[in-house]
Amino acid sequence: MKIALIGYGKMGKAIEEIALAKGHEIVLKIDIGNAADLTKENISKADAAIEFTGPHSAFDNIMKCLDLGIPVVSGSTGWLDKWETVKKNCTDKNGALVYASNYSIGVNLFFELNTYLAKLMEKHPEYDVLMEEIHHTEKKDAPSGTAITLAEQVLQNITRKKKWINQPGDDANDLAIISKRIDPAPGIHSIRYTSPVDDIEIIHTAHNRKGFAGGAVMAAEFLVGKKGIYGMKSVLGFV
Repeated sequence: MKIALIGYGKMGKAIEEIALAKGHEIVLKIDIGNAADLTKENISKADAAIEFTGPHSAFDNIMKCLDLGIPVVSGSTGWLDKWETVKKNCTDKNGALVYASNYSIGVNLFFELNTYLAKLMEKHPEYDVLMEEIHHTEKKDAPSGTAITLAEQVLQNITRKKKWINQPGDDANDLAIISKRIDPAPGIHSIRYTSPVDDIEIIHTAHNRKGFAGGAVMAAEFLVGKKGIYGMKSVLGFV
């Protein structure tokens, strides 16, 4: 498979290493210094694009790939206020998109565990729930996209919680997400249920970027030849 990398920071380099090890070819690398090279002529050489940039550029990059007819895998966070626009453009252009807040296979298993535990805890109001996420200092958005996904799963299943907030609060209806930025942590997410008699806690700790990068390459392999919008549930065969 021929891959275009949009975003060539630490994650882009990790994706490149795994893609090459799996026999794929990197035909285009786009970063801040050569953003103008994201043209139809250049990207048409690729079977799929993998986009890991930031909130400031992700939306435009995704839209451009869809406009140019290139399947795109995006792991950028902080831009989902424009999700409906991307969704419509993908549908209108008969395009292909995989979006996930986190491509790690372990994290996506963790998502399933989090949902199941929240369903169980709905019947036990004596437990309060608190979330914490820790990332490296280069992580610009807080809370992280992964933390927001975890929070939304809790909110969908525990009706006594009405919204998430990115700080401890006094309203029992709020789900607090504590965000910390500490080097060199690549990502730690925890959900803790606390009662007067005990605590229940689930934690996912990433040791490096390889889990995220490997999942992104798997998503690109999955997407080639398909149309529509997918998430990691589809890539991993959960749905």
